[in-house]
Amino acid sequence: MSYADKPRRFLENVTSIRSPLPDSHSYCAGFEVQEWRCHGLSSHLLEWIADYALWGDQLNVHHGNMVERLKRAAARIYNTPEYQKRGEVGELLLHAICRDFFGTVPVAPRVFYLTSSNDVVKSFDLVHVRPQADSFEIWLGEAKFFKNPVLAVERAIESVETHIDAGFLRHEKLILAPQIDATAPYSSEISDIFSEQTSLDALFNNAVFPVCVAAESVATKGAKTIDGAYKALIDAELRKLQSKLAACSLHGKIKLLFLYVPLANKDQLAKSFDTKLKAIMSC
Repeated sequence: MSYADKPRRFLENVTSIRSPLPDSHSYCAGFEVQEWRCHGLSSHLLEWIADYALWGDQLNVHHGNMVERLKRAAARIYNTPEYQKRGEVGELLLHAICRDFFGTVPVAPRVFYLTSSNDVVKSFDLVHVRPQADSFEIWLGEAKFFKNPVLAVERAIESVETHIDAGFLRHEKLILAPQIDATAPYSSEISDIFSEQTSLDALFNNAVFPVCVAAESVATKGAKTIDGAYKALIDAELRKLQSKLAACSLHGKIKLLFLYVPLANKDQLAKSFDTKLKAIMSC
């Protein structure tokens, strides 16, 4: 399966800020008949679940196995009975944005790290590689799906601070090393970086830490179309959230990338996604 195959782009890059602060970008689902495209966004997330949850030969989909493969992907995501707690929405948005807008490729699937009680092991929400002209970057991501965007950024900072702790990263390398896809770009070099014998400095030298916050936006709640006025309001929200990342202890230590997805209604999106995921599971 070629990771060049992707769902058709749905999100729009509304505004971007590049500066000595963490590079920051906002992505909106847009509007239709003057309403925020909630159900369109939830459908788009379903288009990404196979890319997110399946692995290797499982991604070789054809007309004879497409329903079975889609159900398998849904089953791996469907581990939160209460749809309001669906962090997978944030993780899918992080995955989709990195794949679609930055050309990353999965190295190890997040949904494979489950305990016997079906709880997700604490780890990065995304492990991708981004090939460069003659090198590569390892992308280790964190996603938050909240009502309050400021609180979401604060929680994301706390999570990443925990993740980059030397003890956590050594443990993470032990988990990830056996899961690295041998067909991924630079898989041999990535395996060397994740080996127990290699210094953590090699990981930091090659790593980008994307932080994705999907949260309710005052601008999106009050908008009916993506126009200049809306972009200006989103730009202001993005700069406010970016400033919190710039002020945290992580800034300057690691390469951060901030991705903001403004929502009109977080619970509506969670419910729409949950309903569609259950429909697939019941096929």
